[in-house]
Amino acid sequence: MVAIASASGLAYFTMSEALRSQVDRALLTNPLTVSGTFPQGSTTDGRVGGRLDPEALCSGTADVATRFQMVIGTVQVVRADGTTCTRNPADEVTPTAADVAVANGGAATAPRDDVTQGGTHVRVRTTALSSGYALLVARDLTDVDATLRQLALVLVLATGAGALLATVVGLLVARTGLRPIDDLTRTAETIADTQDLSIPIPVRGDDEVARLATAFNAMTTALAVARARQQQLVADAGHELRTPLTSLRTNIELLTRSEAAGRPLPPEDRRALLQSVTAQLVELGDLVTELTVLSHDEPQRAQETVRLDDVVRRAVERASRRGDHELIVDLDPWELDGDATALERAVLNLLDNAVKFSPAGSAVHLRLADGTLTVADAGPGIAEQDREHVFDRFWRSERARGMPGSGLGLAIVADTVARHGGAVSASTAPGGGALLTLTLPGRPPEGDDPDSAPLSSEHADPRA
Repeated sequence: MVAIASASGLAYFTMSEALRSQVDRALLTNPLTVSGTFPQGSTTDGRVGGRLDPEALCSGTADVATRFQMVIGTVQVVRADGTTCTRNPADEVTPTAADVAVANGGAATAPRDDVTQGGTHVRVRTTALSSGYALLVARDLTDVDATLRQLALVLVLATGAGALLATVVGLLVARTGLRPIDDLTRTAETIADTQDLSIPIPVRGDDEVARLATAFNAMTTALAVARARQQQLVADAGHELRTPLTSLRTNIELLTRSEAAGRPLPPEDRRALLQSVTAQLVELGDLVTELTVLSHDEPQRAQETVRLDDVVRRAVERASRRGDHELIVDLDPWELDGDATALERAVLNLLDNAVKFSPAGSAVHLRLADGTLTVADAGPGIAEQDREHVFDRFWRSERARGMPGSGLGLAIVADTVARHGGAVSASTAPGGGALLTLTLPGRPPEGDDPDSAPLSSEHADPRA
C-alpha cells in the first residue's frame, strides 16, 4: 500500500510540474513581441508615435491589451511608485516589492503563484516595460487546478482501490501460505493435549514450511521411539527388580520370624542367610546403577577427541584388578570424537563379560586395529541361536541365569556404540570361546602411520 501511495504521489507531482511548466513557458515569452507590428501613429493599439503607451494598456480601448490577454494572460501596469492599473479591477494582483523594483529598472521576476482581487488563482511574472513602468502578466490557473483536482481524485480512488485489492490478495496469499503453519500448530496442540506422538503433519511441497513439517514429524517419531524404549525399560526393570526384592523380603522375613519366635537360626544358617542378603543387595545396587546408565538416551558428556587405545588401556587396568585372568592386549592407535567415560565403561563391560565366563587362570585377548576392537575369551562361547539376543536388555542365556548379573552389561555396550555411530556383534573365537567385536568410526591420530607403526603388545596379569 505504501508503494501504491508513493507512486500516486509521484504521478501527481509530475503532472503538476508539467502543467506549470507549460504556463511558465508562456509567461517567459517577451510580452513586447506579442502584439506584432502596428501602424505608426495608431491610437487604438496602445502606441503613441510608434511607441507602446503604458498607460493606454489600462484603458478599455487598447487593442494590444486584448491581444496580451488572448495569447498570454491579463496585463497589469506597475508604476515606479508602486501603484498599478489594469483594465478590470477584479483581475488586479497586489504587486510585491520585487514587482516595484522591476519598474525601477530591476530584472524580471521569476514566475510565481498569486491571487487576484477577484479570488482567481493565477501564475504571474513581471518584466520591464519602459522607464518607470513594469508589466505584470497573469495567467489564469483555474483549468490547471481543475485538472489537478480531477487527477488527485482519480489517484486517491486508484490508491484506495489498489490498497484494498492488495489487502485482499495479501490476505488470500497469507492464508494460503500459512495454512501449513496452522496445520502444524493444531497438530502440536493436539499432541500436547493427547500425548499421542503418532499423529503426523501433512507435508505439502518442498519449501521451508514443508521442511519444518518434515523436521517436526521426525522429532515426534524420535520422541515416540524414545518413549517406547523408556516404557520397555521400565517394564523390564520392574520384572528384573521383582526377583531380588522378593528374595530379599523372604530372607529378611525368615530372619525376623525366627527372632520373634524365640527360635534363632543356627549360626551357620544365619551366616549363610546374611551372606545371601548381602549378595542380593550388591546385585540390586548393580542393577540400579546399570538401569541409571541405560535411562540416558544421549551422552551426558560433551563430545571430545578420544584416543580409543588409551581408553582400552584404562579399562584393562581396571579389569585386571577384578580376577585372576591374564589380559593380552594388542593395540593400534585410533581416535574418534566421543565420550571417553562411556566408551571406557563399554570396554570394561566387555572385559567383565569375558572374565565372568572364562575359566580361572585363562587368558582374554584384546586387539584394536583400524577402529575395530575384538575381545576373545576362553569360555564356553555363545550359541548361534543366542547371538542375536546377547545385546538385548535383561536377556540372559540359560547357562548364565545361575550366575550373578543383570543382563544389562552388553546392552550398555550396544547403546554406547550406537551413540558413537558404530556397531557391535558376537561370534565364536578361534579357541572356541566368545568373540565380541566392537567397531567405531574414527581416524588414525595425526603423526601416527598405521602402515608402519608396530602393534603394542601388553600383558596384564594379576598373578604377577
